[in-house]
Amino acid sequence: MGGQPLERLRLYLRQLSPAARALLIAELERAVLCGDDVPGGDIVLQEVRRAMRDTGGAAPRIDNAARLFFRAVEPFVVDDASGRKHPGRIARTSLEPIWAWICRDLVPSGAQAFAQAVDVAFGANRAAACEQLACGFQDRIADHIQGALAAARSDEKARRRLVAQLGDKNVVDDVRDLGEILKARDALALLGERLPSHIRNLADAQLEGTKALLDSPATRRDGMLIHALIVVMGRLAAPWQLIRLATKAAKSDDAARVAATPYATAISIVLAEIERMVAELKTDLRRGSSVPVTSLLKSIHDAARGLRTELDLTIDSPWSRELATVRGEISSVLKAEIESMPGRVRRLLRPRPASEIASGAVLDAGDVADTETLIELVGVCRTYAGELAISEMTTRCYHELEQYLDTGIEALLEGVRSAGAADRPFRQSQIDAAVRFCAKVFGQEYASLLTKAAEIAGQRERKAAARA
Repeated sequence: MGGQPLERLRLYLRQLSPAARALLIAELERAVLCGDDVPGGDIVLQEVRRAMRDTGGAAPRIDNAARLFFRAVEPFVVDDASGRKHPGRIARTSLEPIWAWICRDLVPSGAQAFAQAVDVAFGANRAAACEQLACGFQDRIADHIQGALAAARSDEKARRRLVAQLGDKNVVDDVRDLGEILKARDALALLGERLPSHIRNLADAQLEGTKALLDSPATRRDGMLIHALIVVMGRLAAPWQLIRLATKAAKSDDAARVAATPYATAISIVLAEIERMVAELKTDLRRGSSVPVTSLLKSIHDAARGLRTELDLTIDSPWSRELATVRGEISSVLKAEIESMPGRVRRLLRPRPASEIASGAVLDAGDVADTETLIELVGVCRTYAGELAISEMTTRCYHELEQYLDTGIEALLEGVRSAGAADRPFRQSQIDAAVRFCAKVFGQEYASLLTKAAEIAGQRERKAAARA
């Protein structure tokens, strides 16, 4: 990876957000610990850490013992910087403070001995020994967590001390989930082995079989169902289909009957997942990432529609109100992007007198590309507008854009026909931008016709100039 490829890698890593770089480091370190072969992984890990240092970020360094300890928890870890607590899941940002608490406050001598033993086994490439060490230490920590939480419930002073040690109430809640996951570790692992690796559609025989696994005695121990549901959700092509287990348990789509079953927590899990995707949508919009935004909009749309079609939600039900709040948040997030689009197109394509155009100037290529991406985003929003509560604004803004392009093209063509040597590059760049925008709005055939019309207009101008 010497030379230019390495420089391109460095440039790419510096353009990532700090959160994305932290996630990449965590995943690469996890792969190393699991013994997975990641081509070029050592080089990428080295360069992403350098990028973190160069940009002033603190690269997360969790040692071998911590990575091994948390490996059993990985299916339940969620990457969400919003600070909300996900039912049954543990925020990735909580892992470091939890490990620090274990080593500093919970079992300091035991944690030190575990870390030393892991380093020896890991250095000798003894995977089985590492696994045995991890299981024994996890069992011990699960018992200590249970004791610490019991003390916090019965003693206000102990509760305040626990929150102070962990730094945040959400981290305390994550510790509670960690204890439950570790207690149910073997049963959850067995469930994962029995489930299909990928469930394209949770229906019919797949639904029956999955429900039977969840209802088995090995899975129905206290506090385990929520984590078992998360294991199932990790196998679903469409995570929102987890709802179907709840309606199957209630033998009804009535929200009140579903809420009365233990499987009601599946609805809370799906709602939390939608909220996580909305938070991710905000981040991607700030970064101008169009491909993730398009994918997220589809996933959010499908999940919201799934809730509304799989469940009979009354207007005043808690789940209905929560979904309405989420849809309102989506509308608010997208509002500025959608409503800014017609204005950005007008600013770029506005006919200008020659006196306003600097000799040889052209439209900024970045502005044109960003506006094209924005048009594409609004087009995607039109597809999903109904479920995302953005129908009115999306229809209005897109119609405004269509009208402007339909009526404003002739003025741009006339500008090309009458252009002089100084302003011709700018007017041609406007036509080129209009072609790209029309391809998104009216289709490629319309854009091709516009390109030919612009070529004809330019030829007429050149012929007139030659005759003169």
